[in-house]
Amino acid sequence: MKTYSVGEAAKAAHMTSETLRHYDRIGLVRPRKDEWTRYRRYTEQDIVRLHTVSALRVMGLPLREIQKVLAYDELEKIVDFLEQAEKKADEKIAALQYGKAKIRLARADYEKKLRGRPAHDGVFLKEFPQRVILLSATLQTPALETLWNYLGHFYDSLDAALRERFAFEDLAGVYVENGVSRLFALCVRYADTDGLRVLPGGRYLCAGCTEENRKEALGGLMRTARAEYGVEPAFALQVVVVSGILQWKYEIQVPLDGSGVARARANAAPDEIQAPVDSGSDIRR
Repeated sequence: MKTYSVGEAAKAAHMTSETLRHYDRIGLVRPRKDEWTRYRRYTEQDIVRLHTVSALRVMGLPLREIQKVLAYDELEKIVDFLEQAEKKADEKIAALQYGKAKIRLARADYEKKLRGRPAHDGVFLKEFPQRVILLSATLQTPALETLWNYLGHFYDSLDAALRERFAFEDLAGVYVENGVSRLFALCVRYADTDGLRVLPGGRYLCAGCTEENRKEALGGLMRTARAEYGVEPAFALQVVVVSGILQWKYEIQVPLDGSGVARARANAAPDEIQAPVDSGSDIRR
């Protein structure tokens, strides 16, 4: 009969030698001892038992429970246990598949954010087309609980008859005008309703910042717009830029061209309008 040393048995069972010694100490899988050398030797039946222990551990059973299961000597008990074990395994597989699907969606979302992340330090210019945003009537600054379901807040704020006429870009941010901050959603499709603002197209002076220095960064950008471009922007955007799973920064944008004033209504919009949405292109100062 072929036998295995501790090291050989550990390799065959995909375990460590220390794990096998622990199982021996608690009486879970006890090898035979060579009567001459006193070395532990495992049989092929012991290897099968070790594989069984490993499979039961994957199911989350504690060693004490596994010891009871391996001691069953009634076929009815064994069949009943295996039926329950199979159900638990199916539940774990379903949970893992669901988790994997969520991870895949999250990964795709973060890859999209990575591609759209600003590659700038300091102050820079961007060219934007005309954009239409919808302002929140209640929320002023982003928080973790609002970012998890950000666009849901805006859909819920619309009358039921209007919801199907709206679609939003995957983007969050703060609209600041006359010292008042309100969260906004960038419209891809929209209809005329309260809370719409039309942002003029053209050049925007931009800079990155964190939550901690957001106020100071906005003040500095406004001073630069006045001093270097002779413009007094009437509003500013603070666009959320995701930088981690629970972390985000901002890209501040202030208009330089045209009147620099957002219009309160979307040009008396017809029932449904497709809004041009663009992340903006870099231009030289």
